[in-house]
Amino acid sequence: MALKQLDHVNLRTGNLKAMIGFYETVLGLRLGPRPPFAFDGAWLYCGAQAPVHLIAVPESAGIPEAGPAGLQLEHFAFAGEGLVDFMAHLQRHGVAYRPAALPEFGIVQINLHDVDGNHLHIDFAPEDGADLAPFPAT
Repeated sequence: MALKQLDHVNLRTGNLKAMIGFYETVLGLRLGPRPPFAFDGAWLYCGAQAPVHLIAVPESAGIPEAGPAGLQLEHFAFAGEGLVDFMAHLQRHGVAYRPAALPEFGIVQINLHDVDGNHLHIDFAPEDGADLAPFPAT
């Protein structure tokens, strides 16, 4: 047996419409086909893969805990292309972010949070002239 890759993350949300909007508008994912589960939700696609699955929970119920110590996911990540263009896109949409350079791995991470506060980062190859200051400036 051998694992091949991470297939998707599954996020519970009381803000399904806003979360779909964030992942479509900010990250460029697209809403796509989803099996006819007995509960509401959405699958968001990047090409032919649906890396983000959303499950709607009643807003009044809050996000239920999972596991004995509550939710444990600290973040999830995507790989991207076009670091400077992506940062400009986030700024146009007013999305706060914090860059982190990892030169020993040849990566620049752009750390941000979705509308529910989930931490994610997008990994890019470094680009000459990229301003790696946080947005908004702190």
